[in-house]
Amino acid sequence: MRVLIDTCVIIDALQNREPFSIDSEKIFVYAANKVFNGYISAKSLTDIYYLVHKLTHSKEQTKEIINSLLMLFNILDTKAIDCKKALLSTVSDYEDAVMIESAKSNEIECIVTRNENDYVNSSVKIYSPKQFIDFFNVVN
Repeated sequence: MRVLIDTCVIIDALQNREPFSIDSEKIFVYAANKVFNGYISAKSLTDIYYLVHKLTHSKEQTKEIINSLLMLFNILDTKAIDCKKALLSTVSDYEDAVMIESAKSNEIECIVTRNENDYVNSSVKIYSPKQFIDFFNVVN
């Protein structure tokens, strides 16, 4: 299963943001154990770098964290056509519409996000971290 993980889920795990970190950390474990093929968008990766560096104030430590993420997750490419299609989307937030279009063009089966309301009208299945964990508990 090819799964796109939203920035908020990654940051919840990295910064141990309660009460969200428990499910987010389980997603990291599932990714490490190859229960699914995890992806993060290139844009998310730059946002994560910025947020982690703001917290650590260390380029070296931030790069180590990013390198660890790159070992766990694949990077999802966004193409120009994804950006163009997102302009026509019924999803109200352009950034989320781009993520959905990128997911579709890369044959991603679902997006895991804590911001489910941002993905109303998504043509890609949306799971909260808890719903995603529950899905795998039922399947496995």
